[in-house]
Amino acid sequence: MSRQYFGTDGIRGRVGEPPITADFVLKLGWAAGRVLGDRHGSGQVLIGKDTRLSNYMFESALEAGLSAAGLDIRLLGPMPTPATAYLTRTLRANAGIVISASHNGHHDNGIKFFSGDGFKLDDAAEQAIEAMLDEPLTTVSSSALGKASRLMDAPGRYIEFCKHSLSNGVRLDGMTLVVDCANGAGYQVAPAVFEELGARVIRIANQPDGLNINVGCGSTHPEALQAAVQEAGADAGLALDGDGDRVIMVDGSGAVLDGDQLLWIIARQRHNERALQGPVVGTQMSNLGLEQALDGCRIPFMRARVGDRYVLEMLQANGGLLGGESSGHIVCLDRTTTGDGVVSALQVLEAAVRGNRSLGELAAGMSRLPQHMVNVPIARDSRPMEDTRVSQAVAALERHLGDAGRVLLRPSGTEPVLRVMVEGEDADRVQRLAGELAEQVAAFCGQRAPALDN
Repeated sequence: MSRQYFGTDGIRGRVGEPPITADFVLKLGWAAGRVLGDRHGSGQVLIGKDTRLSNYMFESALEAGLSAAGLDIRLLGPMPTPATAYLTRTLRANAGIVISASHNGHHDNGIKFFSGDGFKLDDAAEQAIEAMLDEPLTTVSSSALGKASRLMDAPGRYIEFCKHSLSNGVRLDGMTLVVDCANGAGYQVAPAVFEELGARVIRIANQPDGLNINVGCGSTHPEALQAAVQEAGADAGLALDGDGDRVIMVDGSGAVLDGDQLLWIIARQRHNERALQGPVVGTQMSNLGLEQALDGCRIPFMRARVGDRYVLEMLQANGGLLGGESSGHIVCLDRTTTGDGVVSALQVLEAAVRGNRSLGELAAGMSRLPQHMVNVPIARDSRPMEDTRVSQAVAALERHLGDAGRVLLRPSGTEPVLRVMVEGEDADRVQRLAGELAEQVAAFCGQRAPALDN
């Protein structure tokens, strides 16, 4: 059954444009309540959100729809996405719902679901919700309507959970950290975690106003974090995204460590402690340097499709515990059930504390190979990957690079572009080859070659 609304990470779009409208979200809440309720049509659903202005509207719409389906609602307020997943599991709720568009600006929003075990909702449940959306909305009897209440101690529960993701006795005493909260869901709880573990915390981008989420800050804009770390002479810095499920870090020199480098640090620490099992899972976009570094330690590595849900699926299918994406989505299944920016940062900092080494020293064991990506505009109904000329051009470039590089063509899941990525040992050469391949692909697709690269 094909999906009409759900993508790889829930439902997302522009606020006020279908499907991200108040009436649709009300119906979505009702449909989800019908599907996720138990056989008697009752149960409990948690709702968390980030700091977007539109979340007041969508929280109320979800609440009304779930109540009409007969489910009780516990409101968490602004909380990181992984906090909702954790609390859903520990409170034994039927499901958790997060209202967020992650690293996007305030003009976008989205809805994503977690099952009662704290994992993202499976395909079958999402398809059942989509099917229910086609049914007329009905309301249970007035005596069976769901009730709504606020979980007042939600922040404290999540803070304690994060702190306990560290090994016994590990603290951050004497460490100075800059924490960029992206003006998002982690603006209260994230700094508190590191402070309660003994660190001196300098907070930035922690004054959300409903419109400034991810604006010039957070994991997609690390420049302010780099500057703050260097100005304060801090040991390290970390930047969450708007909903707190991804993180990038900055070492004491101001150098950015992306998700591949953080994954390497955690994997090597687990490996040295004989606590790593199964393969480490990355994605098609993971840097070849990560694969090479892991191979040097004889740690098996596998690549999943882009998207943390596919990383998780591959980990579960192969008995792995650790995986992630270059963007900073890192999944530590020995600690939690989904990507968690705070928990991931803590695992990196534990490696620094236990090894008495700086983040820069820990990251030095992996050399990132230059990557260059060009976005080629394509028609929405085109299938460039099926064009034999495209596949032949890719094969020719792969032969040219040999084992010293990679070529990847990937249609975007959110916009009509084909991402053309080339990776290799020489940055100038990689940029030139990516541009040449993009021009060929654009010509084959009947499009103008891209004027700008990304």
